[in-house]
Amino acid sequence: MATPADSAFAAHAESRSSAPLAERLRPKNLGEVIGQQHLLGPDMPLRIAFESGQPHSCILWGPPGVGKTTLARLMANSFDAHFITISAVLGGVKDIREAVEQATVWQAQSGRRTIVFVDEVHRFNKSQQDAFLPHVESGLFTFIGATTENPSFEVNSALLSRAAVYVLQPLTPEDLKKIVAKALAERALPAIKSIVPEALEQLVAYADGDARRLLNTLESLAVAGQREKTTDGVKVTGAWLLKVLGQQMRRYDKGGEQFYDTISALHKSVRGSDPDAALYWLVRMLDGGAEPKYMARRLIRMASEDIGLADPRALRLALDAAEVYERLGSPEGELALAECVVYLAIAPKSNAVYKAFNEAKALVKKDGTRPVPLHLRNAPTQLMKELDYGKNYRYAHDEEGGFAAGESYFPDGMSAPVFYRPVNRGLEIKIADKLNELKLKNKQKN
Repeated sequence: MATPADSAFAAHAESRSSAPLAERLRPKNLGEVIGQQHLLGPDMPLRIAFESGQPHSCILWGPPGVGKTTLARLMANSFDAHFITISAVLGGVKDIREAVEQATVWQAQSGRRTIVFVDEVHRFNKSQQDAFLPHVESGLFTFIGATTENPSFEVNSALLSRAAVYVLQPLTPEDLKKIVAKALAERALPAIKSIVPEALEQLVAYADGDARRLLNTLESLAVAGQREKTTDGVKVTGAWLLKVLGQQMRRYDKGGEQFYDTISALHKSVRGSDPDAALYWLVRMLDGGAEPKYMARRLIRMASEDIGLADPRALRLALDAAEVYERLGSPEGELALAECVVYLAIAPKSNAVYKAFNEAKALVKKDGTRPVPLHLRNAPTQLMKELDYGKNYRYAHDEEGGFAAGESYFPDGMSAPVFYRPVNRGLEIKIADKLNELKLKNKQKN
């Protein structure tokens, strides 16, 4: 005869099995989390926070499907805290008030901590965000916000100053493959027997760093697999994948090109100054279901990496195109992306800033930490002035032509490296002339 405990366990198991795949595979402890090792690896910030046993208010910033909600829930489990979830999309001040009341009762009754998790916190307005401040400061609860938007612009400075910001990255293809392997190993998709490498690559590229999108797609495949009525499950091939998902997978339909091959073709067409090819690859990706916001991010990168100061207007146009898409959405906003692609393709090209930045990073990484020269240090106090901070600094605006010829801005004893070498194209022609003029003045002064 079944005991009440047996019945409860069976009910929980049934509820668990009927839950969406993303919920069934949600990590139950930190060791099961896939990805975000820059935060969760040994000696990394969030790992240290978990191991300290002391929760702190924070904001988890990252694209959809990278584990923001999962990390918040794991924090509650790790710190044995009550967990309250508020959706800023659906909630308001009433929900905040109820959370405060619950936290107050729980604190009085059990003495346990409370974590209030606010999903899409950027959707709350200023007054709603301000409502959390007194309770965060009093320690009534720990605040965790999740956002897909830059918190510098979307979260009040007062709340931002009281919360650590952790930046979550899109999951890598390797991370996504581990999630698929876990789903198959745990028999979470009984209708799927296996997934061939070609189909796996297509699934991973389609997910585009989003674990939830990957798992929802797998669930759709499992439903389709059940209709096949095979005895041991479906073997997922590229052809079967295309048949089931149809137009969603069209971007993989011409010779098996993968997502990142296509974005590479777009980038190289822009770099190669071919507006027609660039437009072709842009439309191919949009037609195949690529996220336009992702495309906008890549265009901004192209403007910085391949055009740079040869035409600084390119970066501004890319940012404007991204903003137009944010405002209009599809299909109207896609025209702004097309306009941007054409402009980037015909603009003069320079990777001088990109190369200079990488050279500077390489030097700093291998070089020692050199002290800032005294004449370049700030001296806001009398003591610092007595220690010669800022002594003999030459204020450029008081010098002839607004240039302190012969002045050194590198650490003492360091031979001045040359990182930035303008190309002979676009605005950088004039920039090079200006730099050569300044170098001549330095040489004359020395």
